[in-house]
Amino acid sequence: MTISVLTPDRTIFTGPIVSVSLPGVEGSFQLLNNHAPLVSALTGGTVTLQTAGDAYTFFDEETNAQSQAADARSFTFTIDQGFVEVLNNEVNLLVQGARNLR
Repeated sequence: MTISVLTPDRTIFTGPIVSVSLPGVEGSFQLLNNHAPLVSALTGGTVTLQTAGDAYTFFDEETNAQSQAADARSFTFTIDQGFVEVLNNEVNLLVQGARNLR
């Protein structure tokens, strides 16, 4: 599945992933490949996504620029709030206050 993680001022991550864990308003949950269609509100907390090992693009906070890579890796960052939409193995994550991408 693919994901786009967007804030009001930049794109945090785009590319293929294996899974993503999210802080839902009713509790944390995880999205995997072939998940049913979903729209959900998110609360402040930690987002963790696992890349699929294919090419992806992410915002590098150290260089303050977009970077590209292709290794299987886990990314973790915090958000203040947001929304997630899942449809046809495409995940759109719209968040505010994303920081500490590592």
